[in-house]
Amino acid sequence: MAATRRHRTAGPLFVTPFLVLFLLLFLTPLGYAAYLSLFQERLIGGTVFVGLDNYVQALDDSQLLHGVGRVALFFVVQVPVMLLLALLFALALDSGLLRLARVIRLGIFVPYAVPSVVATLMWGYLYGPDFGPFAQLSRKLDLPVPHFLSDGWMLGSLANIVTWEFVGYNMIILYAALRTVPHELYEAAAMDGAGAWRIAWSIKLPALRPALMLTLLFSVIGSFQLFNEPSLLMKIAPDVISSSYTANLYAYSLAFTGQQVNYAATVSFLLGLVIVIVSYGVLLTANRRRTP
Repeated sequence: MAATRRHRTAGPLFVTPFLVLFLLLFLTPLGYAAYLSLFQERLIGGTVFVGLDNYVQALDDSQLLHGVGRVALFFVVQVPVMLLLALLFALALDSGLLRLARVIRLGIFVPYAVPSVVATLMWGYLYGPDFGPFAQLSRKLDLPVPHFLSDGWMLGSLANIVTWEFVGYNMIILYAALRTVPHELYEAAAMDGAGAWRIAWSIKLPALRPALMLTLLFSVIGSFQLFNEPSLLMKIAPDVISSSYTANLYAYSLAFTGQQVNYAATVSFLLGLVIVIVSYGVLLTANRRRTP
């Protein structure tokens, strides 16, 4: 009986530290943000309860809507390219045909180990129209100087930075998933006459669906929370990147520059809701395609 009681209490005791941290670091800030979003700070009257007025204002805020639309376009364009590159690298490494596979794997993963701030500053220098190496090389070759930090190029320049940073991270997830596939399946397929491309298409890709879904969900969250890269490049190209260039940057600017803490909490809460809806839509679409 004593042993049974210990077994019953062991589970909750192991889970308790996680639940405490989850409550303190996630649920409490989330609840506080929801609370702040229901108030407004006014010159006359101080802090006033306004209910859902902040949310009504946010849904009609053109700056917020343009920021959300911009990161949505960023997600649609950048994420497929990033995941396709990660998939190709993972398949190539798993094929066993590459020499120095460990060195190549490490080389692809190293950019993820570089902090995003350092990576953005590095690419900002490379993009520079005056002293950047691309601009200097173009002048020496008498070619037009590429305007990577112009309005038409900026979103692509940000996508390139994020892709460079996270291809290796997603590649490691996909590569680890490939290593769990039993080699007996490859041997059986080879005995049936299947080549490398057929094995990759019929065995490896179906086995990678859960891992691809995981990387896609991570990409949804990361894309809509885009902040570091535009925040730093705003110092280099202030005429192109405004304080509302992305929704996350807009919320930060409202809170710490405009001192509109209540409205910033509203924007943050709505952004979290958008992420939940998009993530659920991705999962629902994937499950429908999987269901015969």
